[in-house]
Amino acid sequence: MHFTLLHQATSSTEALIVPIAQKTDLDAILALVTEKTGVPTDLIKNDFKAASKEVHTLYFTENKQNKRIFLLGLGESPRSIDVLNVFRSFVFKRKANLPANLGLNFLFKNAPDNPAPWVEAAVNGLALGLYDIGLYKTDKKQEGNTEFHFEVLVDEAQKATATEAMHLGETFAQTHSQVFDLVNAPANKKTPQVLADWAKQSGKRHGYKVEVFDEKKIHELGLHALIAVNRGSERPPAFIVMEYKPKGKSLRTIGLVGKGVTFDTGGLSIKPSTNMHYMKSDMGGAAAVLGTLEMAAKLQLPLHVVGVIPATENSVDSLSTKPGDVIGSYLGKTIEVIDTDAEGRLILADGLAYAVKHYQPDVLIDLATLTGSCIRTLGTYAGGLFSNNDELVGKLNDSADRTGERLWRLPLWDDYKKELKSDVADLKNFSGSPSAGAITAAKFLEEFIEKHPAWAHLDIAGVAVSDSEFASQKSATGFGIRLLIDYMKGLIAETAA
Repeated sequence: MHFTLLHQATSSTEALIVPIAQKTDLDAILALVTEKTGVPTDLIKNDFKAASKEVHTLYFTENKQNKRIFLLGLGESPRSIDVLNVFRSFVFKRKANLPANLGLNFLFKNAPDNPAPWVEAAVNGLALGLYDIGLYKTDKKQEGNTEFHFEVLVDEAQKATATEAMHLGETFAQTHSQVFDLVNAPANKKTPQVLADWAKQSGKRHGYKVEVFDEKKIHELGLHALIAVNRGSERPPAFIVMEYKPKGKSLRTIGLVGKGVTFDTGGLSIKPSTNMHYMKSDMGGAAAVLGTLEMAAKLQLPLHVVGVIPATENSVDSLSTKPGDVIGSYLGKTIEVIDTDAEGRLILADGLAYAVKHYQPDVLIDLATLTGSCIRTLGTYAGGLFSNNDELVGKLNDSADRTGERLWRLPLWDDYKKELKSDVADLKNFSGSPSAGAITAAKFLEEFIEKHPAWAHLDIAGVAVSDSEFASQKSATGFGIRLLIDYMKGLIAETAA
């Protein structure tokens, strides 16, 4: 897929896509469509209401060539994420029949005065519409075009901002597609070493440092919680440390920690079989950190960004950690393992402590598909947000609103600390109670941040994968990458102001 920015369509354009929101001046826009097609405006209005994902096709002849106009409804007051999803759906459903050369028309005053956010979202959506989830199918059928060229049409005065937005949309789509592949891949194709190799290859391509600690080094460092979770797996763990440093002065250091459980059986506290196959995606937090580091490097953000990913399987065999065992941790605290299915917080404990000790980040954020409790609380529409810093919460929520990757703050009160009291160790990994599970998990993690003053924990269990029209089962969303990049851009703008 290729994109070109122009201020008028070329003769090679075989079809025009005209996105329209319901609250725009439909009469004015459709009058321009009437000029192109000769179809009366009132007749078009009878059949097209600009509802989200509504498509109305019109035909016309130009320079003796038969062409099409796709009127594409965006719904009422569309956000950028809505625009992205509409365009992704459009291409996904029609890619077998679309012509190779299309124009994306923002010349009909059918976009905001600054169309850049819509341009970025549209380009991102168009590219993601071609994403193929069938990674391991042997009978793939090639239907229609596999390569498309899109001419993005904007006013001459908007060319500079629209060009930047177009490239940003392409860049996001490239990284998101790779992250989709990682999250959607089955566990036998996605070991901890595969995550490590992905990071190393990305670092080499985009100019950031990646260090991977193998099992021997993990033991030497004393990452005892990671070791305990890995005991039941035949595949060794990996501890991945990524570091992007800008060429110029770094404004701040951002530490990101992602849960990298490439498959979670629950360990000896084994999960029910019904949805266990989705546990291949229990590395959604790691995927968000991998994608964010790559995007930060691609965009050359003037921030020092560190990503830490403890990666392992949580499997079952005779060596598995048992409920009631007491294990160590990188920070030195001892942990009574009440539930081996509460493993994500164990490996994050080592990751958080390592990030704080070695990098002293100004901001510390971890992401994890951590608890079913968060899904029961928020469903699949928002991630849980826990933080000890109100300013950080405000900025993350602002980014969540802009990107559509929603968050909802839950309490982090010390009242919940008593739920983690252990008789035999410094603390236990699970309260044993069926209530407040997401909160007590966050309180557990808080014990390993060394009183860091600006920490946020994002429980993305309900949003890292979701049901959608793009797959027959739950599939990757890439949640967290747009959110974190927007948050970091906000920090940059704040410093520059």
